Amino acid sequence: MEYRFSDIFRYIKPSEIRSLLKYTSDPELISFGGGMPNPESFPIKEMKEILNDVIDNYGKKALQYGTTEGLDPLRDELAKYVEKTEGIRAKREEIILTTGSQQALYAIGKIFTNPGETVITEGPTYVGAISAFNSNKAEMIAIDLDDKGMDVDALEERIRNFMANGTKPKFIYVIPTFQNPAGTTMVLDRRKQLLEISKRYEIPIVEDNPYGQLRYDGDPVPSIKSMDDDGNVIYLGTFSKVMAPGLRLGYVIADRQIVEKINLVKQGLDLASDSLSEYIAYEYLKRGDIYRQIPKTVSLYRKKRDLMLKSIAEYFPEGVKYTKPNGGMFLWVSLDEKIDTTRMLERALKAKVAYVSGAAFYPHGEKHNSMRLNFTYSDDDKIVEGIKRLAYVINEEMEVVE
Repeated sequence: MEYRFSDIFRYIKPSEIRSLLKYTSDPELISFGGGMPNPESFPIKEMKEILNDVIDNYGKKALQYGTTEGLDPLRDELAKYVEKTEGIRAKREEIILTTGSQQALYAIGKIFTNPGETVITEGPTYVGAISAFNSNKAEMIAIDLDDKGMDVDALEERIRNFMANGTKPKFIYVIPTFQNPAGTTMVLDRRKQLLEISKRYEIPIVEDNPYGQLRYDGDPVPSIKSMDDDGNVIYLGTFSKVMAPGLRLGYVIADRQIVEKINLVKQGLDLASDSLSEYIAYEYLKRGDIYRQIPKTVSLYRKKRDLMLKSIAEYFPEGVKYTKPNGGMFLWVSLDEKIDTTRMLERALKAKVAYVSGAAFYPHGEKHNSMRLNFTYSDDDKIVEGIKRLAYVINEEMEVVE
């Protein structure tokens, strides 16, 4: 039989990160490519206690289908959590649980964009967002980042150009705190300016904040949502980095109209998120375990970040630029513009080290001389050895292109 698939699959490309997984069975490979939390950060003892209590106290409900919007007591606890950690005030009706924040990205693309309509992202941006928005045939425009976050002046100029042609973007997607993949944090003045742009042109902001609690140094910067008085910001959060990614639980905080629309999309995707995970997350928040676990995770990751930065400074050749993130899970390395890191990856894999090439983080693969490195997952000795291997590969590639 010749299968006739829908036109949408012309826009859906495989993720380079997922493609790298086929190499992970090689015990000699050191991979900085994934975005996985370190298993040492998982609160296994607490999870075991919570799981036993959930089965004993809520078993018949926790193993049953749940509501599409999510467990009411969990949404109430989430409202307390985001007010305490991010200064966001939200009511239960403004919160919906999702099966990971990836589902939220897909749903937002679905409810806002028709095929061919424009959304604004940072450049570079999260590869999962590119995948989600591609699934809805959105046209993505990337606005460059610097060490202070998105260039909001360039953003406004681009919006004015759209308006002059009778159109405007459907939303602006940003990861302002410890950005994935760059590791940068948008400064407060730009956050305020971005919010003003959103109000002025009536374009919603999608603020994705998976890493906000993973701060290793520097002062916290208020979330954009905490400064939003008009419902212009759609806020995405997740339990993957502060509890465990295997539970696949995220959430959206937004105007009730948006929550209702996401609810409808979610009904077509999975009917409801995993009830057992929701009860576990509820107890994790209610007991305060999350506030005791995050400092342990921060301590673990700070050490690994420092070790990778120290190793890069020691082993990488002169002229290589890299970010020095105050938190999160990633840093961004930029090489000579003549180097194509996608092509260089083959050389790196032969040297038993992996990364994600920079082109994967641009909607149209615009730039080719950068790479994302994850510092949270690998053992300390492998961080040092992996950077040594990568330095060798970069030096070889530089000799080829010169």
